[in-house]
Amino acid sequence: MMAKLPGLGPRSARRAVLHLIKKRALLLMPLADQLTRVGQTVRECLNCGNIGTASLCAICESDKRANGELCVVEDVADLWAMERASVFKGRYHVLGGALSALDAVGPEELRIPKLLDRIAAENVSEVILALNATVDGQTTAHYIAEQLEGRIAVTSLAQGVPVGGELDYLDDGTIGAALKARKAV
Repeated sequence: MMAKLPGLGPRSARRAVLHLIKKRALLLMPLADQLTRVGQTVRECLNCGNIGTASLCAICESDKRANGELCVVEDVADLWAMERASVFKGRYHVLGGALSALDAVGPEELRIPKLLDRIAAENVSEVILALNATVDGQTTAHYIAEQLEGRIAVTSLAQGVPVGGELDYLDDGTIGAALKARKAV
């Protein structure tokens, strides 16, 4: 089961499990209790798709974050990477992936319709596309930009994000520079 986690192959998973078993009282039992608690309490924010313990996340609930900027990311890890950089003070929208013809992922499989509804319902003045610099990420960005063309300002991250790079693997300075140098789509 551990080998199915991202970043863990069979050998790394085996070492981790053996270490947990050796430290059963100190590590394994507390980890099992925490995972059970998380499984029972964690939920997806009904508004943006972030995760937390309430129906709305702290970012969506904060009046200070309602500044008209909406940053669109592929997944929660990307949202957390942006937050870790501490440079964006608006709200987010998590798509839940990227468009992919090969994997049969279309707009309806993602949270794109919800994004369009939010833009219409909320006082959004700018949508910032902070999608991964992959073929699927750029396809998704182009699709969203087309849907919003002429309706609202649409920008994307600029310098610092390499082609093929993923936000979760970038350092805080790179994310900050890319956000500050965003450009119109």
